[in-house]
Formats: sequence, C-alpha cells, structure tokens
Amino acid sequence: MKLARYEAGNGAKIGIVEGNTIQEISFDGSMIELISEWTKIAPTIDGLKTGQSYAVSDVHLLAPVARPGKIFAIGLNYADHIEESKMETPANQVWFTKAVTSVNGPFDPILIAKDGPYVDYEVELVAVIGKGGKHISASEAPAHIFGYCVGNDVTERFWQHRTPQWSLGKSFDTHAPIGPWITTADEVSDPHVLDLRCSVNGEVRQNSNTQHLVFDIWQQIEHLSAGMTLEPGDLIFTGTPGGVGAAMDPRKFLQPGDVVSCEVDGLGSIEGTMVGET
Repeated sequence: MKLARYEAGNGAKIGIVEGNTIQEISFDGSMIELISEWTKIAPTIDGLKTGQSYAVSDVHLLAPVARPGKIFAIGLNYADHIEESKMETPANQVWFTKAVTSVNGPFDPILIAKDGPYVDYEVELVAVIGKGGKHISASEAPAHIFGYCVGNDVTERFWQHRTPQWSLGKSFDTHAPIGPWITTADEVSDPHVLDLRCSVNGEVRQNSNTQHLVFDIWQQIEHLSAGMTLEPGDLIFTGTPGGVGAAMDPRKFLQPGDVVSCEVDGLGSIEGTMVGET
C-alpha cells in the first residue's frame, strides 16, 4: 500500500495512492498516529475510504511524515561514495542527525541559503520506523519497519566540513525532501536490491543499487536501537552512493533553477527546484 499526505484545497489529508489517483480516507490524526495504530487500522482501512478521490497530478503532495521524532542518516555507506570522498571504509557505522525542521515536500522548492551556497544532492532510500523499540536485533529489524520512501539528503558542504560534526551542514531548512509517499514494507520484498538514481537537469549523477550498502538496513536498526528507543515515524536515511557534486572535478554545486530528481525503483520519485533564499 502507498500512503500519501496531500492538500487538495481543504487542508492536509492522508490518502491511499492507487495508480494515478489518491483515495481519501477518514482519519483525523497525523501520519505518525496512523503508523502507531496501523495493526488495528490496516485490516479495515478500505472501510475508511470516503469515496472522494483525486488525480495525483491535481494535488499538492506533502512530506509523508511532517515532523518525525528523529531523523538519523548514515554516512560513508556505499563503497563508491567512500572512494570519491577519499576516505577509508569505516569499521563502525558513522551517523549524524538531520533537524526535523529540514523536512520538505517531495516536489517543493529546495533553498540555497544566503550563508550556505555550496549545496549538494544525495539520493537515499529512507526507512520509516513502524513498531518502536530498543535493543532490536538485526533479525528482528524487518518487523520494525513500517515502509520506505525516497529521500534527498541535501547538504551544504562548507557547513558540513567546517567542524568535525556534520549535522549542522545537513540540517538547513528544506534540506530533507522525502516522498512522494510511504510504500508499506509488505510491498517491498527486499529493500537491499533496489536501484536508485539522482539526476540534475536531466543529467544522471548517481546510479546505484542498495545491494552495495556497506552496513545493511537491519544492521543500521540494530546499531541505532542499542542506544536509543526508535519510535513510529522516525526516519532513517540509509546512505548515498557515489556521484555527488562535491566529488567532481571541477566541483558542481547546485545553482538556482537547477532541478534535482531522485528515484528509487518501486517507490517513486521526488523532484525539487533549487531557489536562492531571499
């Protein structure tokens, strides 16, 4: 099932994506509340359909999770990205956070900040936590994932590397576009065999497959949950492959007017136009 948040002139709603249409459902809570209650709601969700439907092209798609409790992202998790970064394969997982205020809609503009012009793209598979918990083993991890979506770990490179901590350069406003919707985990037979790609103005910059993850998604959940409780709606950016603009010669940072498209097979695509902050 594909679950979307959208606006169609009457406030934010949650709906089921079926082909090129969205079926509105009668649910007054947030996406996080829906995820939290999913085991109760899922068996009868068809009964929540209101009968109102919209063409996907006629609505404004919103970030499927508006304000997650946590956003964690793993760095240096594809071999080709590690090589282009001129770093060694980490012995341990390298994590950073993205501020929840960086969440952006799947087709909304992406800001180039006044004080941060060195903006780069990073296509990623994003896992959405369903059943929360702590000390989750790798073998138990699949049962704790609600679904998946496409993400762009937009990064301001100067702010990222001016200190040893990356989080500030990863957390600028609008720098976590996600979507276009959440595809529930039961529709993704294996998240470790998905092609993903990113293009800028139609030029493919990143093109890889999640089979090349250094630390797979189950290992990531095991590692994170050793120290913190994961909760419904938390987002895990699972890593980006090689091809980022900062690694090119010469470097290619995003400019106003550039259109950045990110896609993961089976999950859809997101696209944002870069705009200068005023």
